[in-house]
Amino acid sequence: MKQFDVIVVGAGLAGLVAATEAAERGLKVCIVDQEGRQNLGGQAFWSLGGLFFVDSPEQRFMRVRDSLDLARQDWFGSAAFDRPEDHWPGMWAEAYLNFAAGEKRAWLHGLGMRWFPVVGWAERGGSHAHGHGNSVPRFHVTWGTGPGVLAPFVKKAKALEDSGQIIFKFRHQVDALDSANGTVIGVSGTVLGDDPVQRGEKSSRDVIGDFRFEASAVIVTSGGIGGNHDLVRQNWPVDRLGQPPADMVCGVPAHVDGRMIGITEAAGGTVINRDRMWHYTEGVKNHDPIWPNHGIRILPGPSSFWCDANGNRLAAPAMPGFDTLGTLKILRERGSDYSWFILTKAIIKKEFALSGSEQNPDLTGKNIPLLLKRLGKEPPGPVKAFMERGEDFAVRDTLEELVQAMNTISGEGRLDPAHIRKQIEARDREIDNRFSKDAQITAIRGARNYLGDKLMRTAKPHRLLDPAAGPLIAVRLHILTRKTLGGLHTDLNSRVLDGAGHPVPGLYAAGEVAGFGGGGMHGYNALEGTFLGGCLFSGRVAGRNVGG
Repeated sequence: MKQFDVIVVGAGLAGLVAATEAAERGLKVCIVDQEGRQNLGGQAFWSLGGLFFVDSPEQRFMRVRDSLDLARQDWFGSAAFDRPEDHWPGMWAEAYLNFAAGEKRAWLHGLGMRWFPVVGWAERGGSHAHGHGNSVPRFHVTWGTGPGVLAPFVKKAKALEDSGQIIFKFRHQVDALDSANGTVIGVSGTVLGDDPVQRGEKSSRDVIGDFRFEASAVIVTSGGIGGNHDLVRQNWPVDRLGQPPADMVCGVPAHVDGRMIGITEAAGGTVINRDRMWHYTEGVKNHDPIWPNHGIRILPGPSSFWCDANGNRLAAPAMPGFDTLGTLKILRERGSDYSWFILTKAIIKKEFALSGSEQNPDLTGKNIPLLLKRLGKEPPGPVKAFMERGEDFAVRDTLEELVQAMNTISGEGRLDPAHIRKQIEARDREIDNRFSKDAQITAIRGARNYLGDKLMRTAKPHRLLDPAAGPLIAVRLHILTRKTLGGLHTDLNSRVLDGAGHPVPGLYAAGEVAGFGGGGMHGYNALEGTFLGGCLFSGRVAGRNVGG
C-alpha cells in the first residue's frame, strides 16, 4: 500500500490541472488512470481547442464589443436554471463568467497559450435576447488546438514527475473509493495489462493484479458518459427531447465510460442533473475511425439547406450553428434519427470545419502555409477527404441525381426530389433581393456583418441551384454523443456533497464528471468553448483547495 497527500483519478485536462496545482503547493500527488501513458490528456487531445473568453483582445481586434453583463445574460438565458439543486451550479456559472472575463486569458497566456485571431461565433441561439445563445463571437481557437491547450499542463506534470512530486499510475482502474468513518481515505482497484494501442483506440481490460493507495484526499476527474451509449440512453431526457435515437455515433473514445460516477456515489457523493447532456446533430461517420463507432462533428456555417429524414426543411431556430438542443428536440419530435444538409461546393469550401485536432492539421501543427490554403478555391484537405471517402457524403451535378444518391445512402428511399426541389427553389427566390422573410437568409446576411464570418465562415449568399456554385453536395447527419452537463454535486471549493448537501470529507471532483463545476454549471445548454474552460477552471479550483 502506498500513501500520498492527494490522489487524482483521471489523467485528462481537469486531472492534470488539479494535480499540477496541488503538487506546486508541495503536496505529493498520485494520478491514476485506466488507460496507458499514450492517452495522457484524455479526450481534450482530440478537441478543436476552443475557449470562451469575454472582452478579449482578439474580440476587440475583430471589432466585437463584449462585456461581462452581456455574457451573463447569454449564459443564464441558456442555462435556464430552474431546480432547487441548481444553487451550486449557478454559483459556479457566476464564478466561471468572472474568470472568463478576468484572469483566465492572462493565466493561460502566461503559460504560453496563444489563439487564432479570428474569433468564431458558435451556438448563436436564434430566438430571444434573453434566451439561449451567444450574442457575439466568443469561440477562441487555440493555436495548436486541443494538444495546444494540454501542452503547458503536460509539461508541468512531467517536470513534477521527474522531481518526484507527481507519480503516474497508468493502467490502474479504480473500482472503489475507500472510506473510514465517513472520510474518503484512498482508492482501490485492478491493475490492467499493458496494451500498446494507439491513442484513442479501445484498450483491453485484462486484469493482472490489484492495488490500494491511501491519501488525505481524492479528486475525481474521470470525465463523462459520452462513450457509453447505454448510460446515455438511461439518462436521456425523454420529457424534453423525446425518445433517444436508435442509432448514434460516438464523439468520444470508449474509455469515456462514466464508471467513476457510480463508484463515487457508492462512497457517499451525490449526482445531480443526470438528464442534462449535450449531443450534436451534425455528426458524420469517420471514414478513418480511431475508436468504436467514431463520429466527427461538422461545425457548419449558416448557409446549408437542412431537412429531416423525410426531406422536410427545418425551421428556425434549427439552423446550422444556432441551437444544438433546439434542433435535436425538433428532430426527435419528427422521429428523425438523422437529417440532411444540402449545399454547394461554394458553401462547403468556406463554411465546413470539422471538429477535432486531427481534422485540423494546419491549426494543430501551427502551419501557416497550410492554414492559408483555407482561403483557396478548394475545400480544406480533411473536408475533401470526407467528400471523397465518407459514407455520408454525396456529390452530384443535379438535384435529382443528388436525391437519388441520398436515398441510396440511407437505404430507405424516403426522399422525394420534387418535394425537395420545391423547398429549395422557394429558398433560392429569397436570394434575389435584399429583403427576405426567410429566417435563414436573414441570418446569413447578419452573419456576414461580422468580419470574421465574411472572411472565413459564411459564403456569399447565392442560389443553391445555381450551376456556377456547384456541384451539389448532400451530407447525412447523425446524432453524435459528446458531453455530460450534469454530474457530481460540488461546492465552490470542489468538495463533493452528500445527499444532505454536506461535503464528503476527503472527496473532491472537477471537470466533466462534476458537470464542469457544481454538478452542472451550464444548466440545460452550453455556449461552446466552455467545456475545456470548465475543466481548466474546476481543475484549478480543486488543486488549489484540496488539503486546505
